[in-house]
Amino acid sequence: MKVLMLNGSPKPRGNTGLALEEIGKQLEKDGIEYEIFQLGGAPVRDCIGCGQCTDEGCVFTDDGVNEFIAKAKEADGFVFGTPVYYAHPSGRILSFLDRVFFSSSEIFAHKPGAAVAIARRGGTTASFDVLNKYFGISEMPVAGSTYWNIAHGRKPGEVALDGEGLRTMRNLARNLAWMLKCFEAGEAAGIPKPETETGPATNFIR
Repeated sequence: MKVLMLNGSPKPRGNTGLALEEIGKQLEKDGIEYEIFQLGGAPVRDCIGCGQCTDEGCVFTDDGVNEFIAKAKEADGFVFGTPVYYAHPSGRILSFLDRVFFSSSEIFAHKPGAAVAIARRGGTTASFDVLNKYFGISEMPVAGSTYWNIAHGRKPGEVALDGEGLRTMRNLARNLAWMLKCFEAGEAAGIPKPETETGPATNFIR
């Protein structure tokens, strides 16, 4: 089993990356592989609702969206990590995930996910809430921890000083690993995934 993590910071070794690595180290101890997908500093398009999605994902191929989607198809669980700049997730991770989920939300269904937010001080819970909305609309169970999945640090490396934050990351990893193993055991026992009812959208609500 494998967890795919998304680092929404342009800094691979910044505080968000270090928090994700802490999760990854604990996942490995629990027998789960992980990979961190680095969003990097290159430009990321917004979703423009063009409706031209393809089997590979987004019609625009000049960034890492479709590469991430290809990896997500093979992953069993997810962690999305973001730095907090102005009391909100980074604009780039939202643009990235909007296109990922608009074009390919079905590949995430019934796979557990978790969001992580890292800040100097405030804005973590608001950012955590925003990222969790991707899970709720895509039939994804959400892994929790012993506190909201947040940690604090400003300069790169300062998150290592947040003992409670790192403990929260490790407990998140333990819970995510447990969920993955439970899902695997359920599948082996012949328990089917829920059937999704579909139908026309209600368009008269304004």
